[in-house]
Amino acid sequence: MSTDNFRNIGLIGRPDRASVIDTLNLLEEYLIHQGLTVIYDEHTAHLMQREGLQVCSRSLLGEVCDLVIVVGGDGSLLHAARALARYKTPVLGVNRGRLGFLTDISPDEVIAKVQDVLRGNYTTDQRFLLKLEVRSNGEPVAEALALNDVVLHAGKSVHMLEFELYIEGQFVYRQRSDGLIVATPTGSTAYALSGGGPIMHPKLDAIVLVPMHPHTLSSRPIVVDGDSEIKIRITETTLKPLVSPDGHTGISLNAGDWVYITKHPFKLKLIHPPGYDFYAACRTKLGWGNPIKGDD
Repeated sequence: MSTDNFRNIGLIGRPDRASVIDTLNLLEEYLIHQGLTVIYDEHTAHLMQREGLQVCSRSLLGEVCDLVIVVGGDGSLLHAARALARYKTPVLGVNRGRLGFLTDISPDEVIAKVQDVLRGNYTTDQRFLLKLEVRSNGEPVAEALALNDVVLHAGKSVHMLEFELYIEGQFVYRQRSDGLIVATPTGSTAYALSGGGPIMHPKLDAIVLVPMHPHTLSSRPIVVDGDSEIKIRITETTLKPLVSPDGHTGISLNAGDWVYITKHPFKLKLIHPPGYDFYAACRTKLGWGNPIKGDD
């Protein structure tokens, strides 16, 4: 495999930092030198403040590109994933954020790692997304996609919510809490982890539900089959609860509304350069300790 497989390369980034702009410029120069076509998504191109760039809307970038490189943090890749997954376009992440579970290439080795990928030295990783649908009076009123998680919460209010949870049509519980995190294996190392949820390997076909500060001593995270239909009914409340996909602007809910969460048929195709190791990433990103060594 060679660069013949990747002729049109899309670039997405958060050029609100000089370091991100530097990496984008470095990548563009290298890729063009390799005889490849570089296409920026329109938002990134606008913030680059340069003329002569090839530009495409993010919604179509996956259709015209063979590979998309995202420079930024995991949030940047999450945002891009929802637009790119439908096209099955491979995505490669360069970390210019914090943890970087998804954007796993270090900036100081970006050219060497991209070179490996262009030569066909890489592994692929399929990550499923969640579909969120809100129904009011039996009618769909909003929908969204999420790669990490769907979170039911009270927004700026410090009051608890009350809701009912159903899995595969079966009643699970009625709960008073600060909310509920519904996460994919990808999202299990994000907000769900902070809430006491388990770390799930990315290859697992499962969804985890993590209660947020439940008003009970017995409520614990629940791991369910990845094909499960999860339904949440908002019970009587004076609050305006919100449901947010991947930490984005919440969808407002009313008492009696239903939130449906299911696996979406689209999958994000992540590319990893040689040497990628999920457990090594956990050790590095989460500060796992090294094994204790004896004197001998």
